[in-house]
Amino acid sequence: MSADRIPVMIPWLGEEEAKAASDAVLSGWVAQGPRVAEFERAFAERVGAEHGIAVSSCTTALHLALVALGLGPGDEVVVPSLSFIATANAVRYVGAEPVFADVDPATGNLTTATVDAVRTARTKAVLAVHQGGVPADVHALRAVCADWDLPLVEDAACAIGSTVGGKSVGQGSLISAWSFHPRKIVTTGEGGMVTTDDAQWAARLRRLREHGMNASAADRHASNKPVLESYLEVGYNYRMTDVQAAIGLVQLRKLDEMVARRRELAARYDALLRDVPGITPVRDPAYGQSNFQSYWVLPAEDFPVGRDDLLAALSEAGISARRGIMASHLEPAYAGHPSAPLPVTERISRDSLILPLFHTMTEAQQDRVVAALREQAARQ
Repeated sequence: MSADRIPVMIPWLGEEEAKAASDAVLSGWVAQGPRVAEFERAFAERVGAEHGIAVSSCTTALHLALVALGLGPGDEVVVPSLSFIATANAVRYVGAEPVFADVDPATGNLTTATVDAVRTARTKAVLAVHQGGVPADVHALRAVCADWDLPLVEDAACAIGSTVGGKSVGQGSLISAWSFHPRKIVTTGEGGMVTTDDAQWAARLRRLREHGMNASAADRHASNKPVLESYLEVGYNYRMTDVQAAIGLVQLRKLDEMVARRRELAARYDALLRDVPGITPVRDPAYGQSNFQSYWVLPAEDFPVGRDDLLAALSEAGISARRGIMASHLEPAYAGHPSAPLPVTERISRDSLILPLFHTMTEAQQDRVVAALREQAARQ
């Protein structure tokens, strides 16, 4: 990457994270241990949940959440197609079938109406995504899911620092899955978290992430007596390391500052884009605030150039924008999978693009991005 090229995102990593990781290595405890437990407590407190269960990725977090619900063959789970494919894949991991629902055009999220349009007698859960950090209207979704006697799982992969009704995404959630992938605001390199208020689920999920053992390695080493572990059910190797957790603890302390900076940059983009015809940016919904993990724009259908040509033009200008969110039902992995019409999903996936927004972005870099968009909007 050349020095003058504007990337989509740079994680806010530095000397504090490096020292924390080094201290974890030098402690002699590298695998899942005391730092993981500390990170779980800190993360759960930050999002207003009773329990945090650290795992190897958000995908494994989603898988375990669906296992906790007892979902399996013959069950259907309503999911947005407009999401990274892991959302739908996790449903298949437990043998259930994902049923794709359309999304709100402004937020890219499921709504009560889009879920209701596709639910059937076989529907056993709803899996809502807080897309790109834009919070879904979970108060409305929780209310209708309660009426339908359906559990609501929240894919909060992108949503740390986002709020609904002034409270953190995840607070009051039945069960939520989170990501610490490098593109996320809080990153551990890789990793994930499940949060829930249910103590029994939390205990079982801790076993499941470690092969179904009834005593963790940390428990065994902390005991003054020999501990002979048992394997209570078939589990998984979904553990997080103490090195990752050490980095996560430092990142978590920076969260408020990082989100404030991203919201500042998003507000400046909003102001600069007001006079660029044919470009609609993502904005906060009325019921909450985004962390702006991703700042996407949707060109008008009559925009002078198509999305892919627009991406190419930005690249020529030294700007590393990315295509918008994928539509899982259009991927080869889901070829032949039945789906209701998803016009909003297909429009957003076909035409949207994600603009660079990162913590160290300068006003001059933002000006370059908007100038390049304005140039393309003026083409005849």
